Amino acid sequence: MTVGLLRIWLRLPENHSLKGKRQLVRSLTARLQSRFNVSVAEVDDQDLWQMTSLGISCVTNSERHAHEVLAAVVSYIRSQRLDLELVDYRTEVIHALSGSRFQL
Repeated sequence: MTVGLLRIWLRLPENHSLKGKRQLVRSLTARLQSRFNVSVAEVDDQDLWQMTSLGISCVTNSERHAHEVLAAVVSYIRSQRLDLELVDYRTEVIHALSGSRFQL
């Protein structure tokens, strides 16, 4: 099993309130979950109205596929959201629980 992790920092330059930020984050989260079948959560900067940090993860059977999914998420955010500025991102791939538990 391979777990792909992405942490992404976004600036919201056009936003002027926490309510507006929540609306943007909720909308982006739903679209990422629907389009890429990933898990998404706001992991930091909850009290800052012009910044957010999202944690995004996917589970797959290959490292290559995990990198492809996470790269597609970054590309999507860059191309689709003019009201969001991508500040930075980091990816990591973890290999976990390898091997078969049951003998057939």
